[in-house]
Amino acid sequence: MSTNSASYPIGTPGIPWGEVERAEWLSQQTRQRSYESDVVSVIERLRSRFDVEAYGHLDYGADGYLLMAIRSRDWRDDLPVVLITGGVHGYETSGVHGALQFVDQHAADYAGRVNLLVAPCVSPWAYERIHRWNPNAVDPNRSFRDDGLAEESAALMRLVSPVRDHALMHIDLHETTDTDETEFRPALAARDGKPFEPGGIPDGFYLVDDSESPQPEFQQALIEAVEQITHIAPADGNGEIFGSPVAARGVIQYPLKQLGLCASITSAPYRTTTEVYPDSPRATPEQCNAAQATAVCAALDYALAHQ
Repeated sequence: MSTNSASYPIGTPGIPWGEVERAEWLSQQTRQRSYESDVVSVIERLRSRFDVEAYGHLDYGADGYLLMAIRSRDWRDDLPVVLITGGVHGYETSGVHGALQFVDQHAADYAGRVNLLVAPCVSPWAYERIHRWNPNAVDPNRSFRDDGLAEESAALMRLVSPVRDHALMHIDLHETTDTDETEFRPALAARDGKPFEPGGIPDGFYLVDDSESPQPEFQQALIEAVEQITHIAPADGNGEIFGSPVAARGVIQYPLKQLGLCASITSAPYRTTTEVYPDSPRATPEQCNAAQATAVCAALDYALAHQ
């Protein structure tokens, strides 16, 4: 794909999409994998050890999806709450499977120390279609606000609302992929009637901290743990990662609340968004999943030690 908005096959350059363009885009989305077999079946196998609940239902015409969450079975009101989310962008595969791997392999290590609340696949329609948006061409990870347009985001906010103000930690598991540059960012520019400005994809793992309330030592604890599993993204020649200045090795900052990002939905003192790079020749899918699970463990260990 060339590097201007005119190259995107839907819409007219410089003019935001309307109903016709969104419908054309939707008609091109096809199911490529199964939420039921890849995700729900794994959650069901965890039901013997954890509490499992449906926290919402997405009704997209012929497609319906139960939104599933996993909770600590030994939930106690005197314990801190930790929120783990994955699959806010459905195409970011290791966020989903890394969250499930953490629950299966590591959650028992924290029993009696924290209340875990895990939403491993926030956007199942997009998971099946390996896409960033929901079927309305809305990005759920810009919709975590009261006036947000994504039901995926609204449902998660309702789930989290009772614990929002006394959560200790929230880690939101994401990926940055080559298709961000070849498909998703060009589509975003076309949808919004803006020119596409090409950038570069970071080769490696990095984190997004909250510029309004940074926790640099917390972020570095995760970087140090994850670099045992996969490589950390270096800054580019401008001292940036994905267009943002590097605050510390492997860390950039966004104003989470202002942008309506998932990691802003609690007032937890410890919050971060992971970004794994699955397209690197130096990383396997197994490494990416393990990097996500390792990041969760490191975040928990730090937050518990410093609460």
